[in-house]
Amino acid sequence: MSSYFTDLAQQYIDGEWRQGTGSWDIIDFNPYNGEKLASITIATVDEVDEAYLAARRAQKEWAATNPYARRAVFEKALRIIEEREAEITEVIIAELGGTHLKAGFELHLAKEFLRESIQLALRPEGKILPSPIDGKENRLYRVPVGVVGVISPFNFPFLLSLKSVAPALALGNGVVLKPHQNTPIVGGSLVAKIFEDAGLPGGLLNVVITDIAEIGDAFIEHPVPKVISFTGSDKVGRHVATVCASHFKSVVLELGGNSALVVLDDADIDYAVDAAVFSRYVHQGQVCMAANRVLVDRSIADEFTEKFVAKVRTLKVGDPSDPQTIIGPVINSSQADSITGAVDQAIAEGATALVRGATTDNLVEPTVLTDLPAGSAILRQEIFGPVALLVTFDGEEEAVRIVNDTPYGLSGAVHTADVERGVAFAKQIDTGMFHVNDGTVHDEPLVPFGGEKHSGIGRLNGETTVDAFTTQKWISVQHGRSFFPF
Repeated sequence: MSSYFTDLAQQYIDGEWRQGTGSWDIIDFNPYNGEKLASITIATVDEVDEAYLAARRAQKEWAATNPYARRAVFEKALRIIEEREAEITEVIIAELGGTHLKAGFELHLAKEFLRESIQLALRPEGKILPSPIDGKENRLYRVPVGVVGVISPFNFPFLLSLKSVAPALALGNGVVLKPHQNTPIVGGSLVAKIFEDAGLPGGLLNVVITDIAEIGDAFIEHPVPKVISFTGSDKVGRHVATVCASHFKSVVLELGGNSALVVLDDADIDYAVDAAVFSRYVHQGQVCMAANRVLVDRSIADEFTEKFVAKVRTLKVGDPSDPQTIIGPVINSSQADSITGAVDQAIAEGATALVRGATTDNLVEPTVLTDLPAGSAILRQEIFGPVALLVTFDGEEEAVRIVNDTPYGLSGAVHTADVERGVAFAKQIDTGMFHVNDGTVHDEPLVPFGGEKHSGIGRLNGETTVDAFTTQKWISVQHGRSFFPF
């Protein structure tokens, strides 16, 4: 077992590693074999307060630091990740049940986003705007918001913590990070350790490992953070948004999805099968952008279905530490039970199981369902597991209607021999992102990432990250004399 699980099983507050003072412990388990990885005494409301106050104290000096000096911290953090990549991979496999393929995918994206954060330190630009008043100079400054609270999920915790933490810091803010209780090391203290070793001043980044059963809404209600960046379910996201609005905080919400991959009648079927299988089953389907629904034109449905099912049957299920494994465990038994229950209900409603995977502890084998009744609940919900829904349609108009028939609007893809036909199709879909002749699972440092409808509020990446973690300040200078009417 990696020493990370002993050395980093602590809170990180005001530049110090210490135990929480809560009355109970979060137990960190390996979801594949049930091995106890770590025991972490939870942080209390008082420690959340200490973390935010530390971030506020440290932020003022950090914001005044030359951005070129700030940039050096992120350059070193990137080198540290590269040097420790093998160790971090082991920790991702153990704590998340992520496969080698998944760990490599997550680390590749994390490094790309960290490279972008290096540039973000120099990105904010001011403006001088014209005035209708003679002698007036309008200066528009781009300044840090102050302190950002980050709540990260369990599925890609290293990437999705870094994706908010690194740019918020690069732009001159302090940060308090609350990782998911199932991934406290990868999503929390590991991130803190990397930045500590990279020379980030103490107090700027704090990690509180805790649970809402202990702290309630204290993390999002606290008066210090001006922005809360939350990644998770739409149910929790709705609550976060409501509480933040009542406390005049801005939010960035990256929530769930029910994405569709659409195969039109002129598509390259073999390529579409490859894209669909990856988009549905990567990391056991525990991806917000995963293709829950695979829509296929009826004229090619038989051939596509045969090839899709054949490929799904080849996916190796088992120990995520085996480099050949494609499907490892889901994060916990509650998730496994939820997935299995949703499949059982769909079959009871009349769906046909072309592949019916068994559930053993947290290992959920792939399932492929078809012939789903139009009113089946599973068609409109997010399935955070290895279950594909095959749906046939007659013509593009029906496909558009089916794709949009969901409360979510995150990602999606369409396959066609005619690129412009694909773009025209994509424009009709109510999502924040859509891809032509590709998979549904994509994230890039410069392209705005986010959803519509119940899939979230706001965007991250590139300039939208600058918008999220800074604010604008107008300072005017009157070089002449103003006229006052009294």
